[in-house]
Amino acid sequence: MTADPRAVSIEAASVTDRGLSEKRPENEDSMLCDAAHRIFAVADGVGGAQAGEVASQTAIEVLQEAFANQHDGEDVEDLMEIAIQRANDSIYRLSREQPRFAMMATTIVALHLDGLRATVGHVGDSRLYRLAPDGRLSRETQDHSLVEEEMRAGRLTPEQAATHPNRNVISRALGAESSVEVDMRSFEVERGTVFLLCSDGITRHVPDNEISTVLRNARTLEGACEEFKKRCFERGAEDNLTAVVVRVGGEGGGNDIHETETDEEQTLVTERAALHTARTLPDTPVPHLRRPFDSAVGQSVGVATQPAAEAKAGAAGGGHGVSQETSKAASPSSNVRPAKNGGGRGLLMFGALLLTIGVAALAFYVGMVFERRGMSSRLMPAAAAPTPSPAPTRTPEAAFTETPAEHFARLRRAVDLSPATEAQRMATEANGQPLESSDPEFLYLYGRALLLSDRQADAAAAFDRAIQRINENMTPANGELKIDTRLAKVAAHLRANDEAAARQAADALSELVRPQQQTPAATTEPATAPTP
Repeated sequence: MTADPRAVSIEAASVTDRGLSEKRPENEDSMLCDAAHRIFAVADGVGGAQAGEVASQTAIEVLQEAFANQHDGEDVEDLMEIAIQRANDSIYRLSREQPRFAMMATTIVALHLDGLRATVGHVGDSRLYRLAPDGRLSRETQDHSLVEEEMRAGRLTPEQAATHPNRNVISRALGAESSVEVDMRSFEVERGTVFLLCSDGITRHVPDNEISTVLRNARTLEGACEEFKKRCFERGAEDNLTAVVVRVGGEGGGNDIHETETDEEQTLVTERAALHTARTLPDTPVPHLRRPFDSAVGQSVGVATQPAAEAKAGAAGGGHGVSQETSKAASPSSNVRPAKNGGGRGLLMFGALLLTIGVAALAFYVGMVFERRGMSSRLMPAAAAPTPSPAPTRTPEAAFTETPAEHFARLRRAVDLSPATEAQRMATEANGQPLESSDPEFLYLYGRALLLSDRQADAAAAFDRAIQRINENMTPANGELKIDTRLAKVAAHLRANDEAAARQAADALSELVRPQQQTPAATTEPATAPTP
């Protein structure tokens, strides 16, 4: 039997801060801590300081208004889901109507308490934790992020996910598309249960075991919030951080959580130091992100893409530290091991390479879908306003010159956002003959748009033309693009279920990356040519 909501007390406290990073001068997080209506939420905005803040505030305001006007007997789960869907619609329409909000989106995690019944709604990677009265901590949400989905599929270990270069890429958010799937659930709780709603600015610095320690040891809810903030600041506070702590049905007055303390904190802080160091990378723009699919391919499948990632780093001249360091960190847990005896070793290695390419190609396609949802802004600076054609209409604010890398990244984001529209625009721009273009980047983007529009055969043809143009003008940048294009071609054939063509494309890619992998061994080959 559900308890009378008025007979069950609710206590709450919250904290939010922009953090220490100069790259995040504004706080894009928003929160709702409304004990009167028993509704709590955290939203983490995406898309740049002003746009992210607008998106998160919109989500919070729509949710608050819905529960402020809740009718007696109204189904709470339906009300919350409808409110989140309305917030998605509002953010999506605003992002389409105003160019400065074009990449705007937000996460949301919401909690409503009706007596001892909790209802949770969730989109993105903001989280809800529950600490039971007996001290057991459980996470009540699953992140809608690339690394979490790779972990659930068994392709990444928790250790690999914790330091993965793409751990900030979310696969679902409010405002990214015209509709969104909201994870909803309701469950009963015990008196004395404590909840934590937080953005990833908290969880990137404070792992689950420390969250449990803080919630169990803090004497007050406010003290728990301050402790979360303190730990984040001690570890760099690289992102905006927000926490809302709620206790339901607590006994006695005040906001006491527990009267006793433990001595676990020092050990946990010591264990955390190395993890913090590894987590500083994603918010720092690095050169390798300028190319088309690095954010979706080279690091998207962890160990499985190690050979391709290493080869790609070599092809780029060794300057892209992420691929090499990630591969070294992942290699101890790799499941691909060479045979100890001669026999089939070469065949096994070649088969492993082809398998790697196939897995990378599939992850590559998935990565494109993630970026299509507008989440690539998690990995690079917010998109600058457009420049003249062939880009979309230039806004008055764009009174500066883009670098070639920025120009390419903006065109790629436009393709990912509206692939069918961009494919049509590019075809029209090329007078109906897009494959006759001499620009390999144009051909690559056109193929990408076709691939995301499920026109696999046409996409493969565009990638073929891009490779042909690259071969006619091989530069370091085009060398990187060639690897991405060949991998894209594999993905197109795999999506079309053309195994023979996929294998042929994989063979071509393996020939491209193999010289980079075998460079050290090449020095041991017989050299019969006379020296000058």
